[in-house]
Amino acid sequence: MTTGGMPAATAEEDKGGLRTALAGLTTRGRSFLAAGIAAAICAYVLGQSDLLRVGLLLAVLPLVCAAVLYRTRYRVAGSRRLSPGRVPAGSEARVHLRMDNVSRLPTGLLMLQDRVPYVLGPRPRFVLDRVEAGGRREVSYRVRSDLRGRYPLGPLQLRLSDPFGMCELTRSFSTYDTLTVVPRVEPLPPVRLTGEAKGYGDGRQRSLALAGEDDVIPRGYRYGDDLRRVHWRLTARYGELMVRREEQPQRSRCTVLLDTRGIAFDGAGPDSAFEWAVSGTASTLVHMLERGFSVRLLTDTGTSVPGEGADGFAGASQESADAAGLMMDTLAVIDHSDGTGLSRAYDVLRSGNEGLLVAFLGDLDEEQASVLGKMRQRSGGAVAFLLDSEAWVRGAADEQSEERLRMLREAGWTALAVPPGVGLADLWREADRQRNGVASTGGTAGGGGS
Repeated sequence: MTTGGMPAATAEEDKGGLRTALAGLTTRGRSFLAAGIAAAICAYVLGQSDLLRVGLLLAVLPLVCAAVLYRTRYRVAGSRRLSPGRVPAGSEARVHLRMDNVSRLPTGLLMLQDRVPYVLGPRPRFVLDRVEAGGRREVSYRVRSDLRGRYPLGPLQLRLSDPFGMCELTRSFSTYDTLTVVPRVEPLPPVRLTGEAKGYGDGRQRSLALAGEDDVIPRGYRYGDDLRRVHWRLTARYGELMVRREEQPQRSRCTVLLDTRGIAFDGAGPDSAFEWAVSGTASTLVHMLERGFSVRLLTDTGTSVPGEGADGFAGASQESADAAGLMMDTLAVIDHSDGTGLSRAYDVLRSGNEGLLVAFLGDLDEEQASVLGKMRQRSGGAVAFLLDSEAWVRGAADEQSEERLRMLREAGWTALAVPPGVGLADLWREADRQRNGVASTGGTAGGGGS
């Protein structure tokens, strides 16, 4: 991106350029101009020619500086680089700025300023001394936000100044970059949640145990197939080239449900219940991807991320990073919905065989607890983290919340209340202990096992 003075093409543009140049006069320049005009008037009244020359000099100097600065043909290229471009809330990112003088003339004193949202910190300003022809200057600054979101950086601005400090003009670049602040991710312990996936469980190990590493399904040869996969015995039998098609092992599935209903959460800010739920969702998604699961992010509105591919799940080895980035970007900007129920999310799960279901829920009424009970029937295992607004905002638990926990547990959920200030890792271990305890005393009350 480049910036510089643009030639005037019409009389109206000339007038606009003159106004721009005069508006750029500094306090020193305006003082010189006012003093020169006052001296010229006094010289005319008193008939002092020497004073008139002094007044004209004082008045003309800032005008000449403004005209020369406005007509200056600096050609400066600027670039911005974020390191990294996606950061967790509360972490810092560094912004690197580079200025290149691509003209044949050296620049004067430059003030470099980048526009950043208030939430990222104060607006950074840098003073660059004379940049020689073909020269380069590099500066950097840090940004930090406790609030997740997507924040624009830019456009970059250059403030040009004359050697006498009479005039300053601002030129802006046209491009900007975006910093994505994603939710905090808490490392989770590698516990074994029984019933992780109905029909999946340890899908990869189970597939290999049944079929073996060398299990093959023959098919006809296709152009580009590796000749080392040719099955010669079947080729001789069928009279055409046949190749081994290795059966791909199944992957365990996990759906993470995030309740975003505005009526289900009270309070706002980085320490609110909703932000805890968003952070917990992000931590669960990353944890399950690291364990080799195919994962999906689902909201109460029925929106599924990534939503494409086989049954809407993602997480194959070659796409785990892309899937995680897509879901983190979604969580960075997710906000409360206007919905009142969870029926749309249930419609997405009606196909069954959804594997493990992990839900982060706000306040529930009896109807929504019933819908969640139906969801449990569509999954191999279900874990719910219930956030009570009364406890988070007023510090007192709601009796209705205890009743909803009981209903979820009776429906087969491993349901835990989330008090303020408790980390997800501790609740994750508690969920594992609850499921193992239920499985050992109540048989299948805790959901299907693997």
